[in-house]
Amino acid sequence: MKLVKKILNMLNGLHYPQEYLCLARESLEHPLHVYLASDKRIIRDITNRHVFAGYHPLIFAFPAFNGIDLDTLAEIELVFSNKLLQENTFYSSKDSIATLKLRFASKQETGTNSIYYYEGIWGDHRFLSSFQQFIIGLNNTLFNRKTGNVFLQGNLYKQVQIAYAIPRTISLVTVSQKDLVNLFPSDLHGQVDEQHYIISLRHGGKACSQVEDAGKALITQVHVNTFKTVYALGKNHMQDLNEKENFPLSKSVSATFQLPLPESALYYRELELRESFIHGIHKLLLFKIRSKEPIKDIPATLAHIHNCYATWRYNNGLEGNYLLR
Repeated sequence: MKLVKKILNMLNGLHYPQEYLCLARESLEHPLHVYLASDKRIIRDITNRHVFAGYHPLIFAFPAFNGIDLDTLAEIELVFSNKLLQENTFYSSKDSIATLKLRFASKQETGTNSIYYYEGIWGDHRFLSSFQQFIIGLNNTLFNRKTGNVFLQGNLYKQVQIAYAIPRTISLVTVSQKDLVNLFPSDLHGQVDEQHYIISLRHGGKACSQVEDAGKALITQVHVNTFKTVYALGKNHMQDLNEKENFPLSKSVSATFQLPLPESALYYRELELRESFIHGIHKLLLFKIRSKEPIKDIPATLAHIHNCYATWRYNNGLEGNYLLR
């Protein structure tokens, strides 16, 4: 089987040796735009107005948009394009590098706004040739069914590749109870409107239970140079609370909750839990933003993208200052 894997890796067309590539989010030149569309008609540029909140199934969250009645849209399309597309125009296949089809899943009322959750049903992209995509899918089927690994079956794997064509910020979440803490990374999160923030966690994980028990959390954007440390903290999703000394925390604390800030913190938000619900393997946690504070004005926020899109960029002469773990 090692020979088979080696042959598949030679044929997959991927330029980089790792599936996810770290980078400073602000350094990515000429990123893709994401457009909300319906029946091939562009409705709105939502590149910076969506939350990627789940990968099993694929989940996107949107606020209520002015002039758009999402209550009437049972299915939508997300169009990923390197072109500037105008609202109320129809797009063609040459305008789109990737598309996701999603269906309405649920609606959440916050008191001041509505949040709409959509679930992925199909994805197509042109980051690589059809043959190369087939090889990658075959490799996924043969080698990614591992104990402890969430297997992304069939087209779901392609949907996730597309979702990570947009740099996803990897932030650190701090949770504390009785002078014990936990610190773990998350890339399934985002501010959905002016007052609310969403974090998605595995509902069977200890980190999820710790956040729910505490009723509050600190989420911090960190410097890209911490990428190896942040990835190593991934195991803490299934670890107990521990002494502060066992984590890469600074001596600084947040303004309201007095929670310790991670080292190399750039920006933080203090969050108070409002409600949650389970969808697939995820628990979607909705928070009220209690405070937010910039720490250092440095354009070097840790994020990552998928190798498929990074390879497309390489093949099209677009630079990427990627960091390999």
